[in-house]
Amino acid sequence: MSNVCWNALRACAAALVVSLFALSTASAQSGKPIRVGAGLALTGAGAAPSKVIQTALEIWRDDVNAKGGLLGRPVELVIYDDQSSPANVPGLYTKLITVDKVDLLVGPYGTNFVAPALPTLIQHNKLTISITAIGINRQFNYDKYFSMLSVGPDGINAFSKGFFEIAAGLKPRPQTVAILAADAEFARSCADGAREELKKHGFKVVYDQSYPPATTDFSPVMRAIQASNADIVYIGAYPPDNVGIIRAANEIGLKPKLFGGAMIGMLVTPIKVQLGPIANGLVIGENMTPAAVAKIPGSADFLKRYTAKASAAGIDPLGFAWGPFAYAAGQTLAKAVTETKSLDHAKLADYMHKTKFDTVAGSFTFGKDGEWSQSRQFWTQFQNVKPSNLDQFRTGEVQPILWPSEFKTGNIIYPYSDARK
Repeated sequence: MSNVCWNALRACAAALVVSLFALSTASAQSGKPIRVGAGLALTGAGAAPSKVIQTALEIWRDDVNAKGGLLGRPVELVIYDDQSSPANVPGLYTKLITVDKVDLLVGPYGTNFVAPALPTLIQHNKLTISITAIGINRQFNYDKYFSMLSVGPDGINAFSKGFFEIAAGLKPRPQTVAILAADAEFARSCADGAREELKKHGFKVVYDQSYPPATTDFSPVMRAIQASNADIVYIGAYPPDNVGIIRAANEIGLKPKLFGGAMIGMLVTPIKVQLGPIANGLVIGENMTPAAVAKIPGSADFLKRYTAKASAAGIDPLGFAWGPFAYAAGQTLAKAVTETKSLDHAKLADYMHKTKFDTVAGSFTFGKDGEWSQSRQFWTQFQNVKPSNLDQFRTGEVQPILWPSEFKTGNIIYPYSDARK
């Protein structure tokens, strides 16, 4: 038989294998898709984290469907943009539940957006897994709310506990604190937690102010903080504000002994690269670091695949802070649905309250309030950051972990001004 004939037979055989695989996959995923709904801030101030979350959820969807879907049905995402406006969130979740009639829900992203969603979810008796929100359920005690964030029982205090424990161990010991937070749900919660934590160590508050979320010029408030001569400056803010605050502090030459806090913008890789050496000395809270990724099975592989997709889409290429948690939310739902063989939200919630989950964000169980049963928060410091360099943030070399002690990878440069040299 000629080579041409052999090649033709091989091609036919290969086509038959592909066809049989396609038929088996279609057979495995017969029926109406299982629809998973979410509201995300895909435009506006929350866009950088939300696009990471969307990408991670898409990877999860594709992985699930490649394995035959859930309950033999394909998974489909239904995602709406809340435009970073908390006022839009209730309407979007009402639409997902009553018009789109989605089977499952995740999100929203962030405290500012989850807070207005929860009354709608309670009204319709629906389950959700929020992504990186803090302290939402402390007032509602709703049994179908779950949080994909590692603050655990520390709740809102997780965004300042390590910061003030670090401060308490410094020599010479700082004494006074300035607090600046946006007048929005997340930042207010962080400031509340900070006031509790600093009291435990005997620090004195000499400045405590909030600012309107629409603020763009931070020079006046930073000058006021400078005039207070506070040893410690604690910030609670979302991404765009962080950039303005840090630049204003740099321009006026603010030099407290310790500077940082719940600066969510400093978790966004493009912002880190954009600010470069201006970030040196900042001490920030994080829920995931390269060192943690290396210890969590499946996390590095997920982030490698995330990076390939994110780079092509032109969004945050590393995605440490949000990607693993979004994918883990999908993993959690998938396990609950598979094990209960149900889409009933009450059955799913009951199962989730009783089960340990092993995910790319780590292993955890949920407490009664839907938060993780154990806290896992890291505090890092920007050190020796170079300008316009993405790769320096891949390994954590320029952000050593200062706290907790069991994860410590470096020592603090203190005072803040020494890290700026």
